[in-house]
Amino acid sequence: MLKKDCLGHNIIIKKALTFIVSIASYSRFARINKLKIEGTEHLKGLPLKNVLFVSNHQTYFADVMAIGHIISSSKSGFNNSIKNPLYLFRPISNLYYIAAEETMKAGWLPKLFAYLGSVSIKRTFREAGQDINRKVNFQDISNIGLALNDGWVITFPQGTTKAFAPGRRGTSHIIKKYQPVVVPVVINGFRRAFDKKGLMLKKRGVNLSVKFKAPLEIDYNSNSDVLLKQVMFSIEQSEEFQKFKNTSSENPSE
Repeated sequence: MLKKDCLGHNIIIKKALTFIVSIASYSRFARINKLKIEGTEHLKGLPLKNVLFVSNHQTYFADVMAIGHIISSSKSGFNNSIKNPLYLFRPISNLYYIAAEETMKAGWLPKLFAYLGSVSIKRTFREAGQDINRKVNFQDISNIGLALNDGWVITFPQGTTKAFAPGRRGTSHIIKKYQPVVVPVVINGFRRAFDKKGLMLKKRGVNLSVKFKAPLEIDYNSNSDVLLKQVMFSIEQSEEFQKFKNTSSENPSE
């Protein structure tokens, strides 16, 4: 009853809160909008810990909730689907996500979400609506290491919901230091369906999509910038990917 996770959160309370939030958000992804899921076969056979999911970002909370639903459903044996709600009764306690400390302290609801598995970090490039230039906090990196040592971690390398924003070097620091299995995730439609926070519905019947790709083949000794470029290409947010996409559309036979 008193067992805690690596962040010091009571696991029984955490599972109960995860169940409540999952029940409350389920219909948004399973019924109100049309969620297309691809690639959960890549989740099969992954190690039980030290897995890092890297994803593009469109809302503060809806993205990570949807990914959490899909991972939970997959772990319960349902492939590329969340239509069977039985998985909701098996909440996961070792799925974490990286979020800005500033965001997770902004009200009681973000604080509740933080208890569910947020590894809160201080952003190096923005604070209180102002651009800043702060060095990576290595205590934050250590906390992410604790989460990776306990289970799976979701991160959004851009650190913002703005499309095609540059990736942040903290992601490559994490990859080089802890050498996790890195699984790219590409999402779409969330910006149209939800408000920026991902809590309020803007539109019903939106086509949402979440695609899991095969784990990246990574040279952990490579340059941090090279690693970051590989990650950003894999989540389809880099200039190189846009050029590749345009070239492919011009030469469909290639």
